[in-house]
Amino acid sequence: MEAEFRLIPGVVATGVGYTGGNAPNPTYQQVCAGGTGHAEAVQVEFDPSAISYAELLGRFFDQNDPTRGRSSAKSQYRMAVFTHGAAQEQAVRSAVAEIERKAGREVVASIEPAREFHLAEEYHQRYFEKAGRAGTCSF
Repeated sequence: MEAEFRLIPGVVATGVGYTGGNAPNPTYQQVCAGGTGHAEAVQVEFDPSAISYAELLGRFFDQNDPTRGRSSAKSQYRMAVFTHGAAQEQAVRSAVAEIERKAGREVVASIEPAREFHLAEEYHQRYFEKAGRAGTCSF
């Protein structure tokens, strides 16, 4: 998703990392081994005068079917949206309700308050570019 977000006009910066858990300064190996509670995540900084939070959510949910995937709160690959404040939480809840209405299925993506974001190791940043892949990945 990091590569997808970087292509969106109005996105100022992105970073790949870990959030939602309790381990201080987690490493990729620790997160993958389980037990940290962290999810692999993308932090997105955006200009709200160029793109709205709701539009970013729409892009995220277009690329990631929130009615499928891992719903386990323990999985580092769980589908989750980490919100900063009540307005973002309400926007996600509204988007989820609309998706459930249209899809006729329950959304498994969790809505979690944002916690400390730990930037992943450098080799994870801009992974597709470093791997020589011009395209992006859709999930």
